[in-house]
Amino acid sequence: MFNTLYKKCLELAAHKSSKFYLAIVSFLESSFFPIPPDVMIIPMVISKKDDFIKIFFIATVFSVLGGILGYFLGAFFFDIGMQIMNFYGYEGKLNSLKNNLINSEGFYAWLGILFLAGFTPLPYKVFTIASGLIGFNILIFILISLVSRGLRFFIVSYLSYKFGNLFTEFMDKHGSRWFTILGILIVILGIIIYLLFKTHV
Repeated sequence: MFNTLYKKCLELAAHKSSKFYLAIVSFLESSFFPIPPDVMIIPMVISKKDDFIKIFFIATVFSVLGGILGYFLGAFFFDIGMQIMNFYGYEGKLNSLKNNLINSEGFYAWLGILFLAGFTPLPYKVFTIASGLIGFNILIFILISLVSRGLRFFIVSYLSYKFGNLFTEFMDKHGSRWFTILGILIVILGIIIYLLFKTHV
């Protein structure tokens, strides 16, 4: 099933209405669809280099809107949200997430996790739904989603614009690993800044 959907997304990337389909895929991927928008972004930018900013913008905006849908699925449609969580194998971790958010350290930990989910290959949709299920602050959720999704899609769009098929080969071989490493480094940097700020207040 995943291979079929993957190939279909590649076909849509070459469609004359590819931007429209990118918006749909970006929106759905943030709540339940299994194929990430990157699959479409890379070939779209390579074939339409002058549009790389527009492609990045479409993917970011509609991904965050889809994330808000995921949030509301978790907040108001518990059964549907839990079915998606169960599909990705995260339902057993929900109680621990709720307990961890009781203290401020848990709150900041969830910020880091949510950023990593939006930036790395972690299933972002699971964490949009989980944010609704545990009642995470929706304004902060939207802000973190904009930063993480925007940063990820800008990097993918810009590097596709600069390096073309070389970047495609890199992503196929090492993309998941390096986005994970970069995401963790950004979170560590955020923690260091937070601790430095905390000691001076």
